[in-house]
Amino acid sequence: MAQVQSIPRPLVRVNQWTILLSVLLTWITGQVWILLIPLIANLSGVLFNFNPIIKMARVFIIKEGKSYIPEDVVQQKFNACIALFCLSGGFISLSIGWALVGFVFTILVAVASFIAILGFCIGCFIFFQFKQYQYRRTLKQT
Repeated sequence: MAQVQSIPRPLVRVNQWTILLSVLLTWITGQVWILLIPLIANLSGVLFNFNPIIKMARVFIIKEGKSYIPEDVVQQKFNACIALFCLSGGFISLSIGWALVGFVFTILVAVASFIAILGFCIGCFIFFQFKQYQYRRTLKQT
């Protein structure tokens, strides 16, 4: 049986904190380019399986990676896609002066990352519901 790829939870938390802090710093300073930090890192993670934030944070892991609670790589990529959509929407909107739209996108991603830090993954819930929908659809087709 194939082993499910996973990421240790502390590394996922670092990525979530990076998203949240980047959004907060963007709001405080007005420097939109700060959103590019998590945007480029997560884009790299989705496209190339290399998230520089997670790779840098791996250095600070004390125990062996397997001893931490695992997070599924597929779910994390799905979550990263949602974050990319919101971060991109926020970056583009704020860059062209559409402050309201930019704030809506950045509020969405900031709230989602904060709630994930607290322990409930909104993206994972959406992913689960999507998989349930796919499964129910296959039952109707048979």
